[in-house]
Amino acid sequence: MAFNATAFLEALDEIEASKGISKETVLQGLKEAIAKAYKKELGGDDAEVRVTIDLDNNSIELCQLKNIVKNADDVLDDFLEVSEEEAKQLQKEGKGYIEEDKFVIPATVDAFRKAAALSVKSMMKQKFAEAEKVILYEAFKDKIGTMITGRVEKYDDRGISVNIVRSSVYLPKNQLIADEKFQVGDTIKLYVNSVEASTKGGARIVVTRSNEGFLKCLFFEEIHEIYDGTIIIKSIAREAGERSKVAVYSNDPNVDPAGACIGPNGSRIQKIVGQLGNGTSREKIDIIAYSNNPGMYIMEALKPAKVAGVIVSEENKTATVVVKDDSLSLAIGRKGVNARLAVKLTGYNIDIKTESEALEAGLTYQSYEELAAQEAEIRNKKVMELAAQARNQIMENILPGLPQGYVAPQERVYEDEEANEEVNEVLEAQLEKEEAVKVEEVKVEEAPVEEAAPVEEVKPEPAPAPVEAPKAEEPVEVKTTTSLEELEKNLASESNKSKKQTGKKFSRKKKDEDEEESNDSAKSTDTSNATRMAIYTEEELAEFEAEEQEAEEAEDDIDYDDYDEYYDDEN
Repeated sequence: MAFNATAFLEALDEIEASKGISKETVLQGLKEAIAKAYKKELGGDDAEVRVTIDLDNNSIELCQLKNIVKNADDVLDDFLEVSEEEAKQLQKEGKGYIEEDKFVIPATVDAFRKAAALSVKSMMKQKFAEAEKVILYEAFKDKIGTMITGRVEKYDDRGISVNIVRSSVYLPKNQLIADEKFQVGDTIKLYVNSVEASTKGGARIVVTRSNEGFLKCLFFEEIHEIYDGTIIIKSIAREAGERSKVAVYSNDPNVDPAGACIGPNGSRIQKIVGQLGNGTSREKIDIIAYSNNPGMYIMEALKPAKVAGVIVSEENKTATVVVKDDSLSLAIGRKGVNARLAVKLTGYNIDIKTESEALEAGLTYQSYEELAAQEAEIRNKKVMELAAQARNQIMENILPGLPQGYVAPQERVYEDEEANEEVNEVLEAQLEKEEAVKVEEVKVEEAPVEEAAPVEEVKPEPAPAPVEAPKAEEPVEVKTTTSLEELEKNLASESNKSKKQTGKKFSRKKKDEDEEESNDSAKSTDTSNATRMAIYTEEELAEFEAEEQEAEEAEDDIDYDDYDEYYDDEN
């Protein structure tokens, strides 16, 4: 049968674009549908038929195949078999042709009755549906536990039909949030709860809005600390449209998990609440700080009730909670929802009592303050452990470049990359300081300041031997330990002390002696060796001594009585 191949190919392209079904899948489905309809037309489902769609020649070939046997006596079913003699006769009559061991009887689609044509149409629809389910399963099998977005196609009292990715999913009414309602064309967020494979192939996608997973996905979308893993959602208990409790835990001791989820002035949590249905009542969300201490965790789970204390049996997974007398209704909640969610969140069976009831029963329980102190101690210990780990990691990165035997300072702890850079700067500065002090076997001593002896007992010291300058290939680094101002102050102090001890008038000899000491001290700060170099030669020192002796003799020849008589006459 000839057909319009161009129009047929255009139809295949349209199907592929609209439903995502490939041309090969459509052609294979069409062949199977025609073959099945032709078998029904022949009157036997066990008939062997062949369908060929030739796009190059714009034709569809349809034929029945029968097995050729040698003798007529060997033919058991003339519907499936034909003798060799009969096959040759039929070929002469133009009713078919022999092809290897098969006798081929051609047929045309035009010979199909209307019922057979409708059967092909029905089977093609079924093939398309199965192909769509297979495509849907492949697309969504990895999206279990994630959020998807669709558009409402239609709704009724039983639920909503939502269009997603060239297909539709059905959202039952009991999977909606309370009394929320949607109109055709509204955008809606859905949580993929599961993807079930059917026995005939394909898939059934189960979606919901009332599941805990839906609320968890909203937290991941709105709170970046949860998205990047800084904060972990440990558990969620939810009664959609009424109340939810979310237990969160922070991997960073510096980040408050509950505060990060609530946000400034509750801005973050309000965004999440705003997406939990459009009905008359709003779902409330309690953010609970998760704790490894069961008692503390249970008391937090019963918020907003004020809990006085708790008795926990970890072995039996039971707990008796003591609340303030005026907080009993809060602890139970409306219709018991608060207590039910606390049980679901913690996994403990909780018995709630008031303080008056606990006192009458003589119960001994751990108070909230005691558990809070334990929690703070554990948290501080963890902070110190994390800080020590961070510091060790930093030191492992920088210690290989330090001198052998270097001991790292312990007074500070660093936790991040910025602090790591600070550690490097401090260590580099300390190394430079140590290298400046440790000059290659050369030490500069501070010039000693000796007590001044009486003038008449001071004798010039012999000039020390000259010190060889350091070799050029071994540069020596000099570090002065005393400033010139400090030396001058010390010399002036020693000079005053010497005057008090001797009780004599200042002489040139004493002045030259002080100058010599000052010069020697200054020289000690400028030299590159521990010994001091000579300033004057022996001949110059001898001349200074002779001049000082003449000055002393001239001073002894003065008659002070003449001056006294002179001043008396003047008066």
